[in-house]
Amino acid sequence: MTDFQKYVQRYLDQIPSEDWLTELKISEEKTIGIYSNLTEEQSKFAYAEGKWTLKELLLHLSDTERVFQYRILAFARGDKNNLPGFDENEYADQSFASERSLESLLDEYKLVRKSSQILIETMNPSALKNIGTANGNEISAETIAKLIIGHNYHHLNIIEERYLSKLGWM
Repeated sequence: MTDFQKYVQRYLDQIPSEDWLTELKISEEKTIGIYSNLTEEQSKFAYAEGKWTLKELLLHLSDTERVFQYRILAFARGDKNNLPGFDENEYADQSFASERSLESLLDEYKLVRKSSQILIETMNPSALKNIGTANGNEISAETIAKLIIGHNYHHLNIIEERYLSKLGWM
């Protein structure tokens, strides 16, 4: 198994059921549930020096989902270009998430997720099987859709284990 396949599988393994379209909604509800109950002050918390704040992490979810949306769209439409990778840390460094309100970041997350749901749910199932290349690796549009979910669950686990426990929630 290649490093890329291990990376993909790590996220796919996070999806709790085979019904990934339902899991798209459930992961959104869980994320909104957590972030809706944070105070503005709590949203500025990072569990260790050099780690993202909860605000930065939320914007990271939106940023990554947008990149994945584009890949899904491109591959589903038959785009044969090798799409570039992205550096999540560079994106976070340039996000200015700390200058935004938690409410605006949560609104953005909800809109990005709604856009993902519409994109995925209205796509012809055969188009989701299309393969494209991103960051030098071949992958199907459907697998990228599943990565949105697995990536979200991955970060929900980190939030619960490393952030909320230190904020006294768990």
